[in-house]
Amino acid sequence: MKLGIILQSNKLEHAWNTFRLGITALKADHRVEIFLMNEGSELDTIPNSQDFDISAKIAEFKELKGEIYACGTCLKVRGKEESKICPISTMSDLLKMIEDSDKILVFG
Repeated sequence: MKLGIILQSNKLEHAWNTFRLGITALKADHRVEIFLMNEGSELDTIPNSQDFDISAKIAEFKELKGEIYACGTCLKVRGKEESKICPISTMSDLLKMIEDSDKILVFG
């Protein structure tokens, strides 16, 4: 199965659970793409906490060949040119992810 996940939140626990699900799906031999939009495009600025080590989850997700994309317009609105975590993407890329996915989930 191909799972598409849209992360719209910059809340640590939302991001952490998004990546936990993505990692679980990748380990079950599914394909996973995560598209960061709205506040989710701020993923690279979300600090780790004692309970939620988001940087470790992101690293594990990428190591398992999960794909992450960030909305270029959302980044631009926030004064960013690109995310340190992933490439800049467009609404056309998001649409393609939706069209190609068997399931789409939205966090946040």
